[in-house]
Amino acid sequence: MQPHEPQPSFSGWDPAAPSNPTPAPNQQHTYPGYSSSPTPPATPRNQPRGLSPFGMPARHSWEIPLLVVMVTSTAFAYLFALFLVAMGNQDVYVVGLAASPVLVWFGRGINYAIQRVNGVKMSPTQFPEGYRMVAEAAARFGMRTVPDAYVVLGNGNINAFASGHGFRRYVVVYSDLFEIGGAAREPDALAFIIGHEVGHIAAGHTSYWRQLGMFLVPFLPIVGSSLIRAQEYTADNHGYCNRHTGAPAAMGTLAAGKYMNTLVGFDEMADRAVFEKGLFVWLANAMSSHPVLTWRMWALRDRSKHGKLFLPPSPPWSIEAPPGGYPSSYDRAPTPPPKPVL
Repeated sequence: MQPHEPQPSFSGWDPAAPSNPTPAPNQQHTYPGYSSSPTPPATPRNQPRGLSPFGMPARHSWEIPLLVVMVTSTAFAYLFALFLVAMGNQDVYVVGLAASPVLVWFGRGINYAIQRVNGVKMSPTQFPEGYRMVAEAAARFGMRTVPDAYVVLGNGNINAFASGHGFRRYVVVYSDLFEIGGAAREPDALAFIIGHEVGHIAAGHTSYWRQLGMFLVPFLPIVGSSLIRAQEYTADNHGYCNRHTGAPAAMGTLAAGKYMNTLVGFDEMADRAVFEKGLFVWLANAMSSHPVLTWRMWALRDRSKHGKLFLPPSPPWSIEAPPGGYPSSYDRAPTPPPKPVL
């Protein structure tokens, strides 16, 4: 939701409501090998900020302003590079910037080809659970075409990403997010992650023109990384909209891996976002392409506002950490450890 939009009422919002709303008439999408999936209803619903009043995911409030700054900077740099090349400058960086349209197109094509020839393409017979989740997320976000989806060898890495080439869009999921037989260890977490990646596509983050306009992101670390983090918050809103119950397990998987994610206290880790402060914490977040996990968890739990980009979140009331550690929630004191039995 953008800053100038009216804030919807919080009354009537139930986070435990079914993640698959009842479709309105004539709102069915059919995909090859998959039964029809409902799209969100068009009737406005009361949702907290972070989701639009229509129940669809909201774009982070800083994303478009930062994108305008980045595209404007890239356009001026590109025109200046063309001028320098025309004047006979042969510096490799100048020539590379002048050739950025070709470099971006070539890089996207190579990346897509790698997935096509090495990845296992999800289908009703290969990783059917993941295939179904991709189709459901595409339908929920009103996409006319289901993105291709591939599983690639993770070798212990937990990751997924979305990209595209030409008119094709695709999602890649590392194999470590699945278990033996192609089923997810945490189905809700996988649905959140897939919703996050499909959300990148639905929000336009994978388009050629957008990536070309963001060509200078690596050379403008603070502005560029802030834009990427805003896009990640936007994608998190999509993941939350697709399967809000999977947010804790998904963040726990990113924090501790798929085998120990159930040991991660989502509230306890999110609470630390307001206590972990300082210059180096600020730098760790500012230089990162993704929001630090404690801030990200806080944003997924507090749906009253967009995730923080620059300064750590703060609770709406004063709270202090007890001598024994951080509180696990704001409505009760931390549970003391059990006394040893003699």
